[in-house]
Amino acid sequence: MINYPHLAQRLFNVPIAITPAKAEIVMAALADRFGIARLFRPSGEAVCLDSFDLDAEDAAPDRAYEVVAGVAIIPVTGTLVQKLGTLRPYSGMTGYDGIRANISMALEDEAVRAIVLDIDSPGGEVAGCFDLVDAIYRARGEKPVWGILTESAYSAAYALASACDRIIVPRTGGTGSVGVICMHVDFSKALGEAGITVTLIHYGAHKADGNETQPLAKDALARFQADVDTMGELFVDTVARNRKLSAAKVRGTQATTFLGARGVEVGFADAVMAPDEAFRSLLTKLG
Repeated sequence: MINYPHLAQRLFNVPIAITPAKAEIVMAALADRFGIARLFRPSGEAVCLDSFDLDAEDAAPDRAYEVVAGVAIIPVTGTLVQKLGTLRPYSGMTGYDGIRANISMALEDEAVRAIVLDIDSPGGEVAGCFDLVDAIYRARGEKPVWGILTESAYSAAYALASACDRIIVPRTGGTGSVGVICMHVDFSKALGEAGITVTLIHYGAHKADGNETQPLAKDALARFQADVDTMGELFVDTVARNRKLSAAKVRGTQATTFLGARGVEVGFADAVMAPDEAFRSLLTKLG
């Protein structure tokens, strides 16, 4: 049985770094139901990565990532969450915990000469994102870390991509959405029309701020906006550091998304290539 209250508390009244379109889809799914889909190869093995049209080497028993020609390929796909409890994407989500563990192992893996983050994600949770971004940023210089977008890296996914040494985006892919969004749901009118009265009994004037059974108070809105602004400035400063851009320039994008070459023009990506071409470019650079 799906734990809807648990999912709701991770989606509502908390800042999340995700594109609005994806947020709407998630909300609609929560209102109805969550569908779970996984792809399987003919052998019965769950598909984790099939982006570069290259044969992967046999993975060591303790590896959760694939290694191709000495390059560890770590998938960053779907909605990003703080703790998924698995090293691979699952049910349309990828956990920061799994990405962090895979990167740590790849940095210590003698068979790995470079790391590729295979990214196609609209973003996800703020919680845990920027700590992982800093970990990727600190890894620079240990081994090459490239962000190869198999389509797009938006919001939290772009935060991760920005920490890589190099970002490659396909013509139809996108970068950006450097912003934070917070959703509040107000069911008070619907409850009133249904003849339901909810009485909140609480200690602390702000204990019930943001609850879904009452309209959002102005002071609560102001406080939530301040929190979102703080998260947004952290996002801007982080991308500016990672990409060697001015904070003003990053802030000036106002969370706009940029298609293909436009992302290169604004400094959010380094080149436009198909994923397999980008991968071969990395191999050439490695020699």
